[in-house]
Amino acid sequence: MHQDQTKPQKSALLRRLPLIAILVAAAVGAFTLRDYLSFDTLRDNREALLAFRDDNYLLTALGFMAAYVVIVAFSLPGATIATLTGGFLFGTVLGASLNVTSATIGATLIFLAARHGLGAQLGTKLESSSGVVKRIKDGIDANQWSMLFLIRLVPAVPFFLANLVPAFMQVPLYRFVISTFFGIMPGAIVFTSVGAGLGEVFERGETPDLGIIFAPHILFPLLGLIVLALMPILYKAVTGKKDLLK
Repeated sequence: MHQDQTKPQKSALLRRLPLIAILVAAAVGAFTLRDYLSFDTLRDNREALLAFRDDNYLLTALGFMAAYVVIVAFSLPGATIATLTGGFLFGTVLGASLNVTSATIGATLIFLAARHGLGAQLGTKLESSSGVVKRIKDGIDANQWSMLFLIRLVPAVPFFLANLVPAFMQVPLYRFVISTFFGIMPGAIVFTSVGAGLGEVFERGETPDLGIIFAPHILFPLLGLIVLALMPILYKAVTGKKDLLK
Protein backbone atom coordinates (compact mmCIF):
# COMPACT_ATOMS: atom_id res chain seq x y z
CA MET A 1 0.00 0.00 0.00
CA HIS A 2 2.79 2.36 0.92
CA GLN A 3 4.59 1.75 -2.37
CA ASP A 4 1.37 2.26 -4.33
CA GLN A 5 0.94 5.66 -2.69
CA THR A 6 4.52 6.82 -3.25
CA LYS A 7 4.53 6.02 -6.98
CA PRO A 8 1.84 8.61 -7.88
CA GLN A 9 3.60 11.16 -5.67
CA LYS A 10 6.93 10.59 -7.45
CA SER A 11 5.22 10.73 -10.83
CA ALA A 12 3.56 14.04 -9.96
CA LEU A 13 6.87 15.46 -8.74
CA LEU A 14 8.63 14.42 -11.95
CA ARG A 15 5.92 16.10 -14.03
CA ARG A 16 6.38 19.31 -12.09
CA LEU A 17 10.19 19.36 -12.16
CA PRO A 18 10.44 21.46 -15.39
CA LEU A 19 8.06 24.09 -14.00
CA ILE A 20 9.86 24.07 -10.64
CA ALA A 21 13.19 24.53 -12.44
CA ILE A 22 11.79 27.50 -14.36
CA LEU A 23 10.44 29.14 -11.19
CA VAL A 24 13.73 28.62 -9.32
CA ALA A 25 15.78 29.95 -12.24
CA ALA A 26 13.48 32.97 -12.53
CA ALA A 27 13.86 33.76 -8.82
CA VAL A 28 17.65 33.35 -8.89
CA GLY A 29 18.03 35.26 -12.15
CA ALA A 30 15.99 38.19 -10.84
CA PHE A 31 18.66 38.82 -8.20
CA THR A 32 21.87 37.72 -9.95
CA LEU A 33 21.51 38.72 -13.61
CA ARG A 34 19.75 42.07 -13.45
CA ASP A 35 23.03 44.02 -13.59
CA TYR A 36 24.39 41.93 -16.46
CA LEU A 37 21.40 41.84 -18.80
CA SER A 38 21.10 45.60 -18.98
CA PHE A 39 21.35 48.51 -21.37
CA ASP A 40 24.71 49.48 -19.87
CA THR A 41 26.11 46.04 -20.69
CA LEU A 42 24.96 46.35 -24.29
CA ARG A 43 26.43 49.85 -24.58
CA ASP A 44 29.79 48.86 -23.09
CA ASN A 45 30.15 45.77 -25.31
CA ARG A 46 28.63 47.10 -28.52
CA GLU A 47 31.88 47.24 -30.51
CA ALA A 48 32.87 43.69 -29.55
CA LEU A 49 29.39 42.43 -30.45
CA LEU A 50 29.42 44.13 -33.84
CA ALA A 51 32.91 42.83 -34.62
CA PHE A 52 31.95 39.27 -33.70
CA ARG A 53 28.76 39.56 -35.78
CA ASP A 54 30.69 40.73 -38.82
CA ASP A 55 33.11 37.79 -38.54
CA ASN A 56 30.54 35.15 -37.57
CA TYR A 57 27.13 36.27 -38.80
CA LEU A 58 25.30 32.93 -38.76
CA LEU A 59 26.85 31.89 -35.45
CA THR A 60 25.89 35.23 -33.94
CA ALA A 61 22.30 34.86 -35.10
CA LEU A 62 22.00 31.32 -33.74
CA GLY A 63 23.71 32.26 -30.47
CA PHE A 64 21.46 35.28 -30.08
CA MET A 65 18.34 33.17 -30.61
CA ALA A 66 19.54 30.56 -28.11
CA ALA A 67 20.20 33.24 -25.49
CA TYR A 68 16.81 34.86 -26.12
CA VAL A 69 15.02 31.51 -25.79
CA VAL A 70 16.76 30.88 -22.45
CA ILE A 71 15.85 34.37 -21.18
CA VAL A 72 12.18 33.89 -22.04
CA ALA A 73 11.92 30.22 -21.08
CA PHE A 74 13.36 30.85 -17.62
CA SER A 75 11.73 34.28 -17.24
CA LEU A 76 15.11 35.93 -16.68
CA PRO A 77 15.42 39.72 -16.58
CA GLY A 78 16.54 41.32 -19.82
CA ALA A 79 13.92 40.37 -22.39
CA THR A 80 13.53 44.01 -23.44
CA ILE A 81 17.31 44.41 -23.72
CA ALA A 82 17.43 41.23 -25.80
CA THR A 83 14.80 42.67 -28.15
CA LEU A 84 16.80 45.88 -28.50
CA THR A 85 19.95 43.85 -29.12
CA GLY A 86 18.23 41.98 -31.93
CA GLY A 87 17.48 45.25 -33.67
CA PHE A 88 20.96 46.63 -32.94
CA LEU A 89 22.75 43.60 -34.41
CA PHE A 90 20.45 42.57 -37.26
CA GLY A 91 18.26 45.54 -38.16
CA THR A 92 14.50 45.89 -37.90
CA VAL A 93 13.32 43.20 -40.35
CA LEU A 94 15.68 40.33 -39.54
CA GLY A 95 15.95 41.40 -35.90
CA ALA A 96 12.17 41.35 -35.44
CA SER A 97 11.97 37.92 -37.10
CA LEU A 98 14.62 36.51 -34.75
CA ASN A 99 13.05 38.20 -31.72
CA VAL A 100 9.52 36.97 -32.40
CA THR A 101 10.64 33.45 -33.25
CA SER A 102 12.87 33.16 -30.18
CA ALA A 103 10.26 34.62 -27.83
CA THR A 104 7.63 32.24 -29.19
CA ILE A 105 9.91 29.22 -28.67
CA GLY A 106 10.74 30.32 -25.12
CA ALA A 107 7.08 30.98 -24.32
CA THR A 108 6.11 27.58 -25.70
CA LEU A 109 8.62 25.89 -23.40
CA ILE A 110 7.04 27.59 -20.37
CA PHE A 111 3.57 26.68 -21.64
CA LEU A 112 4.51 23.00 -22.04
CA ALA A 113 6.23 22.86 -18.64
CA ALA A 114 3.22 24.42 -16.92
CA ARG A 115 0.68 22.26 -18.74
CA HIS A 116 2.65 19.09 -18.13
CA GLY A 117 3.19 19.93 -14.47
CA LEU A 118 -0.09 21.44 -13.35
CA GLY A 119 -2.27 22.21 -16.35
CA ALA A 120 -4.12 18.91 -16.59
CA GLN A 121 -4.83 18.81 -12.86
CA LEU A 122 -6.02 22.42 -12.72
CA GLY A 123 -7.99 22.02 -15.93
CA THR A 124 -9.89 19.08 -14.47
CA LYS A 125 -10.65 21.00 -11.28
CA LEU A 126 -11.84 24.04 -13.23
CA GLU A 127 -14.01 21.91 -15.49
CA SER A 128 -15.67 20.23 -12.51
CA SER A 129 -16.09 23.49 -10.61
CA SER A 130 -19.26 25.56 -10.46
CA GLY A 131 -20.38 29.15 -10.06
CA VAL A 132 -18.23 32.10 -11.08
CA VAL A 133 -15.06 30.06 -11.68
CA LYS A 134 -16.83 27.75 -14.12
CA ARG A 135 -18.44 30.68 -15.94
CA ILE A 136 -15.06 32.37 -16.35
CA LYS A 137 -13.54 29.18 -17.76
CA ASP A 138 -16.49 28.67 -20.11
CA GLY A 139 -16.16 32.28 -21.26
CA ILE A 140 -12.48 31.83 -22.04
CA ASP A 141 -13.13 28.50 -23.78
CA ALA A 142 -15.80 30.11 -25.95
CA ASN A 143 -13.49 32.96 -27.00
CA GLN A 144 -10.05 31.35 -26.93
CA TRP A 145 -8.61 33.01 -30.02
CA SER A 146 -9.74 36.48 -28.96
CA MET A 147 -8.57 36.06 -25.37
CA LEU A 148 -5.19 34.69 -26.44
CA PHE A 149 -4.57 37.63 -28.75
CA LEU A 150 -5.78 40.10 -26.13
CA ILE A 151 -3.36 38.96 -23.43
CA ARG A 152 -0.53 39.34 -25.95
CA LEU A 153 -1.56 42.73 -27.27
CA VAL A 154 -2.36 44.41 -23.94
CA PRO A 155 0.97 45.64 -22.48
CA ALA A 156 -0.38 45.48 -18.92
CA VAL A 157 -0.45 41.66 -18.99
CA PRO A 158 2.96 40.29 -17.85
CA PHE A 159 4.54 38.02 -20.46
CA PHE A 160 5.17 35.25 -17.91
CA LEU A 161 1.52 35.27 -16.83
CA ALA A 162 0.36 35.22 -20.44
CA ASN A 163 2.30 31.96 -20.84
CA LEU A 164 0.92 30.29 -17.72
CA VAL A 165 -2.79 31.09 -17.92
CA PRO A 166 -3.38 29.34 -21.29
CA ALA A 167 -1.57 26.25 -19.98
CA PHE A 168 -3.84 26.08 -16.95
CA MET A 169 -6.90 26.63 -19.14
CA GLN A 170 -5.97 23.67 -21.38
CA VAL A 171 -5.56 25.77 -24.52
CA PRO A 172 -4.42 23.64 -27.50
CA LEU A 173 -0.72 23.99 -28.29
CA TYR A 174 -1.23 25.16 -31.87
CA ARG A 175 -3.52 27.99 -30.75
CA PHE A 176 -1.01 29.10 -28.16
CA VAL A 177 1.89 29.12 -30.64
CA ILE A 178 -0.01 30.96 -33.39
CA SER A 179 -1.50 33.59 -31.07
CA THR A 180 1.84 34.14 -29.36
CA PHE A 181 3.78 34.52 -32.61
CA PHE A 182 1.38 37.02 -34.16
CA GLY A 183 0.22 38.61 -30.91
CA ILE A 184 3.70 39.72 -29.80
CA MET A 185 4.69 40.84 -33.29
CA PRO A 186 3.47 44.48 -33.11
CA GLY A 187 5.32 45.25 -29.87
CA ALA A 188 8.39 43.33 -30.99
CA ILE A 189 8.62 45.33 -34.22
CA VAL A 190 8.40 48.61 -32.30
CA PHE A 191 11.15 47.75 -29.83
CA THR A 192 13.30 46.11 -32.51
CA SER A 193 13.14 49.30 -34.56
CA VAL A 194 14.26 51.22 -31.47
CA GLY A 195 17.18 48.80 -31.16
CA ALA A 196 18.07 49.30 -34.83
CA GLY A 197 18.67 52.98 -34.06
CA LEU A 198 20.80 52.39 -30.97
CA GLY A 199 24.00 53.26 -32.82
CA GLU A 200 23.01 56.92 -32.97
CA VAL A 201 21.72 56.79 -29.38
CA PHE A 202 25.08 55.46 -28.19
CA GLU A 203 26.95 58.18 -30.07
CA ARG A 204 24.87 60.86 -28.35
CA GLY A 205 25.42 59.24 -24.96
CA GLU A 206 21.70 58.83 -24.41
CA THR A 207 19.37 55.96 -23.48
CA PRO A 208 16.62 54.63 -25.78
CA ASP A 209 13.08 55.93 -25.40
CA LEU A 210 11.10 52.79 -24.56
CA GLY A 211 8.00 54.90 -24.00
CA ILE A 212 7.70 55.21 -27.77
CA ILE A 213 5.04 52.50 -27.70
CA PHE A 214 2.71 55.10 -26.14
CA ALA A 215 3.28 57.57 -28.96
CA PRO A 216 -0.01 58.24 -30.82
CA HIS A 217 1.19 56.86 -34.18
CA ILE A 218 2.02 53.54 -32.49
CA LEU A 219 -0.51 53.41 -29.66
CA PHE A 220 -3.58 54.01 -31.84
CA PRO A 221 -2.89 51.14 -34.29
CA LEU A 222 -2.16 48.89 -31.28
CA LEU A 223 -5.49 49.89 -29.72
CA GLY A 224 -7.11 49.12 -33.05
CA LEU A 225 -5.72 45.58 -32.91
CA ILE A 226 -7.02 45.20 -29.35
CA VAL A 227 -10.50 46.31 -30.45
CA LEU A 228 -10.31 43.90 -33.37
CA ALA A 229 -9.50 41.06 -30.97
CA LEU A 230 -12.42 42.11 -28.77
CA MET A 231 -14.99 42.15 -31.57
CA PRO A 232 -15.84 38.41 -31.51
CA ILE A 233 -16.35 38.58 -27.74
CA LEU A 234 -18.55 41.67 -28.04
CA TYR A 235 -20.50 40.12 -30.89
CA LYS A 236 -21.24 36.99 -28.86
CA ALA A 237 -22.24 39.12 -25.88
CA VAL A 238 -24.64 41.20 -27.97
CA THR A 239 -26.16 38.24 -29.77
CA GLY A 240 -26.46 36.39 -26.49
CA LYS A 241 -28.44 39.28 -25.01
CA LYS A 242 -30.66 39.31 -28.05
CA ASP A 243 -31.37 35.61 -27.60
CA LEU A 244 -32.36 36.25 -24.01
CA LEU A 245 -34.94 38.79 -25.16
CA LYS A 246 -36.62 36.35 -27.52
